[in-house]
Amino acid sequence: MSYAELVQVRNVARLLLSLVAHRPENPAAVSATLTEWKVELSAGTIAAGTVTFTVTNAGSIPHALEVEGQGIEQETSVIQPGATATLTLTLKPGTYEVYCPVGNDSHKKLGMETELKVGPAGATALDYDAGTTSMRTPSIKAIRVTGGGTVIQILPGPFPFPDSAAPILQQFGDEREGLESQVKNGPYSNNVARAAGTFAFTAWDKGATRDSVDGVAEFATQDGARWKLLLDRVQTKDVPHHPRFGGVVLGLYYHGNTAVHTPLVPTINSAVALWAFGHLYRNGTLVTDNAMVHVMLLSRTRRDGDFTLACWDCSRNKIEELQLQILPGPGEPKFEAPGGFLFVNWEKSSSTKPAN
Repeated sequence: MSYAELVQVRNVARLLLSLVAHRPENPAAVSATLTEWKVELSAGTIAAGTVTFTVTNAGSIPHALEVEGQGIEQETSVIQPGATATLTLTLKPGTYEVYCPVGNDSHKKLGMETELKVGPAGATALDYDAGTTSMRTPSIKAIRVTGGGTVIQILPGPFPFPDSAAPILQQFGDEREGLESQVKNGPYSNNVARAAGTFAFTAWDKGATRDSVDGVAEFATQDGARWKLLLDRVQTKDVPHHPRFGGVVLGLYYHGNTAVHTPLVPTINSAVALWAFGHLYRNGTLVTDNAMVHVMLLSRTRRDGDFTLACWDCSRNKIEELQLQILPGPGEPKFEAPGGFLFVNWEKSSSTKPAN
C-alpha cells in the first residue's frame, strides 16, 4: 500500500471514530447528585453534542433535574429518595442552568442549582474553560414589610388537618416524633386570641452567609404582657426538619403538601421567609438576647371572623398574612406564655421594595 493510500485510510478511520464518538447512541455521560439543597455534577464543562445525565436523588425528599438554556428546557420526572433517573439531550455550545424544579422552583431558590458549560464539538474541557472562569456576585434583593390588619396570638392546640399531614410526616426522620406531638397540641392551631401590636422590618437577601435583617415588633399578648423584639441578625445555620433553611429567602412555595419543611402549616407562597435571632423583652425586662425567630409574609391561611385555618392549600390566596414565631434559644427556658412560645399574626400586611 502506498503512502498516499495509508494517509487516506488513516483519515477515514479518524472520521469514523469521530462519528461514533458523537452519535446519539454513544452520548457523553454526566452524573448528577441531588441532595438538600445542592446539585452536584460530575463535570462542569462538556463538548457540544448528545449527553446523558444519570441523576441520583441522594436526599431525603423527592427531587428532579431540569436543564434550561439555548432554547432547551427539559426535566426528569420526580425522583424519589434513593432512586435514579436519566435524561438524554443534545446540547449546543453555551451555558445552561441545571436545577431542581420541584415546588415551583422552591428547591432551586434554596440552593439546588448549578451551571453547565458546553463548548464547541470536539473541544476539551480545558480548551473551553481557559480564560473563561469568573466569579458570579449574587445580586442583592431586599424587602420592607409592615404588619397591618387584625393582630392575633396563636395559642397551643390541635392541628386542624391531621389526616392531610399524616402521609407527609412519614418522610421525616428524627423530628417526626416532635411533629406528631405538635399535631396534638402545638403552635399551628385554631386556638387564637385577639392581640394588638406593630411589626416592621427590612430584610436583605445577599447570599448564603451575608443576609441581614433590621426590625422591631411590639405586641401585647392574651395575659396582658407587653413584648418587644429587636431583630438585628439572621440565623444562617441549619434549622430543624431540613438543612439550608436559614437567613433570608424571597419568594418561596413550601409547607403543607410540598414536602418542603413542616407540613403543619398549609401550603403557602411567601414574599419573604427569614430565620433570625433577636433581643426579646417582656414588660421592659430583657428575657433573652438569643431568641430564635421565624418570620413569613405569606398567602392568607386564616379566615376573617374567627381566624381559623381555612385551607390546606392556601398558595393561591393573597400574600398579606405576616407570621412572627419566637422560641427560646438553645438551652434556654420556655417563655412566660402559653406553651412557652410566642406566635403572633398580622392578618393584612404589606411589603415594598426599599430604596437603595
